Amino acid sequence: MNDSENVSFGKPKATGALFVAPAGTTLPTNATDALDGAFAGLGYVSEDGLVNGVETDVEDVFAWGGDNVLSDQTTFAEMFTYNLIETNVEVAKLYYGEDNVVVDGDNITIKANSKPLPKIVFVAELVLTGNRIKRIVVGNGKIVDRSGEITYVDGEPVAYPINLKAFPDTDGDTHKEYITTVSSS
Repeated sequence: MNDSENVSFGKPKATGALFVAPAGTTLPTNATDALDGAFAGLGYVSEDGLVNGVETDVEDVFAWGGDNVLSDQTTFAEMFTYNLIETNVEVAKLYYGEDNVVVDGDNITIKANSKPLPKIVFVAELVLTGNRIKRIVVGNGKIVDRSGEITYVDGEPVAYPINLKAFPDTDGDTHKEYITTVSSS
C-alpha cells in the first residue's frame, strides 16, 4: 500500500551531515549511537547535496537468432559525490591529504601535490520525514577523484569537489544504511 509518510527529502542533520575518520576507526552499527571521537565533521555541503552513484557493467549472451538469453553483472562500483563549501582544516585534510596540511595557530598551510590519498571511513547523517533519521556508513572508502574545479568568483562559494569511492568491506558491502524513528521533542 502507498504511504506518503515514507516519501522524504534528503535533508542534512542540523548538527552536521558528513563525517570522516581514518581507516580502521570504529564504525557505528545503528542510526543513533554517538560517532567515535576520531570522526571529524566536514561542515556545509553545497545545495547539490550528497549523490550516491552506482556503475555496473553487464555481459549479455545472445542465442542464434538474436535472442538475449542471459545477462550477468560483470563489474560493480559505488561512489558518493559532494561539494564541500567550507574552507576549514578538516576539509583541507580530506581534499589535499592530512600530511599536506599544517596548522600553526590561525594559519593553515596547504601543499597541493599528486600523492595518493589514504583510505578513510565516511558517515552521512540525514533527517527524513516522520521523525526518522538515516545514517549511511562507508567502512572502506577513498577519495579517488578530485578533478573537478575549485572556482574563486564573486557570488559563489568556494567548493571542493569530492568523489569518494566505496570499496567492499570484509562482508563484501560497499556501504550500510541504518534508519530509525526518533522521539520528537
